[in-house]
Amino acid sequence: MTFNWPFKKQPEYPDFWLEYLNCFKNKNSTDIDMSRFIAFDTETTGFDRKEDRVLSIGAVSFVGKTIEVNNSLELYLEQDVFKAETVKIHGLMKNGSLEKVSELEAIKTFLEYIKNDVLIAHHASFDRNMINEMLSRHGLGKLKNKFIDTGILYKKSLHIIYQDNTKPYTLDYLCKELHVPTVDRHTATGDALITAFVFLKILSRLDKRKHLNWGYLLNR
Repeated sequence: MTFNWPFKKQPEYPDFWLEYLNCFKNKNSTDIDMSRFIAFDTETTGFDRKEDRVLSIGAVSFVGKTIEVNNSLELYLEQDVFKAETVKIHGLMKNGSLEKVSELEAIKTFLEYIKNDVLIAHHASFDRNMINEMLSRHGLGKLKNKFIDTGILYKKSLHIIYQDNTKPYTLDYLCKELHVPTVDRHTATGDALITAFVFLKILSRLDKRKHLNWGYLLNR
């Protein structure tokens, strides 16, 4: 007697996702000063990763202390979900003059930009979860990149990461403490650039204390 066991068919992923995965077959530089970092931010309709949607994605890349401003990423997405009450925060109308792309096109462009580089965001778990939900809606896996959260890194730099601390350590708070200008605040690209400056300021502090290593930087 023979049995025909039902095998689960493997999904057929699109080429852009396979290209993204292939990036991780190449090892990044182990030298922090020579590594490419991507600071990014999302503007969304709210904080529910299942119900809300990403309205825009902004990102800037840098190696060492040189931010590649001319190679930044700025994407505005078609708004299938619209919440008028959030417009006063991000200023993005459902129908405006900005050129918008589909969610799938935004995913393709974002993955092509970030490759296998280290991602930096403030309160990174939120932005990561929102991007991962976008990927999930299109039958793709989760982001594979290593992440650095500037909020967590700042607390590490003050040696208070394990203490009971009630301060929210918002991006505005870090900008004030580290003397970073808040130009274009609450735009995705503006916040990405601000996050990059905040990260570099913290990096300089860690370098002086001889704490500049991957184990200290990366979120675990």
